[in-house]
Amino acid sequence: MKKIAFGCDHVGFILKEEILTHLAAKGIEVIDKGTWSGERTDYPRYASAVAEAVVAGEVDGGILICGTGVGISITANKFPGIRAVVCSETYSAQLSRQHNNTNVLAFGSRVVGLELAKMIVDCWLSAEFEGGRHQTRVAAIADIEAQQRPQSS
Repeated sequence: MKKIAFGCDHVGFILKEEILTHLAAKGIEVIDKGTWSGERTDYPRYASAVAEAVVAGEVDGGILICGTGVGISITANKFPGIRAVVCSETYSAQLSRQHNNTNVLAFGSRVVGLELAKMIVDCWLSAEFEGGRHQTRVAAIADIEAQQRPQSS
């Protein structure tokens, strides 16, 4: 992934700034969707902005941070085409890309520290979707998602 959308709430702001520096050092372009301070705010706003950028094809993927990573990933997963994963360790980050073709990574600033967060991001970014039998499963997920969309009249 060469271009990433990044978003967080106030709880993830400090960690976001560190991860942005880490990504810049790796030459990865980042579109910062906020928040831009530690002032209290609500994560759905930033999860939505990142998910919209991913779905629109403006970026190759997204990274989200809140306190646990749970709420912000739930919000992102409401968008058709988003496969967001919350990870607190590297193995799930790697396999989520290889097997599930995740396009959004989330984690919690109250759950992982800076060095672990960098390792999770690096594993997720460097892993590639394997396709094959996994493509069939990802396609099945997309089919289920399509069945859940309201039909226009």
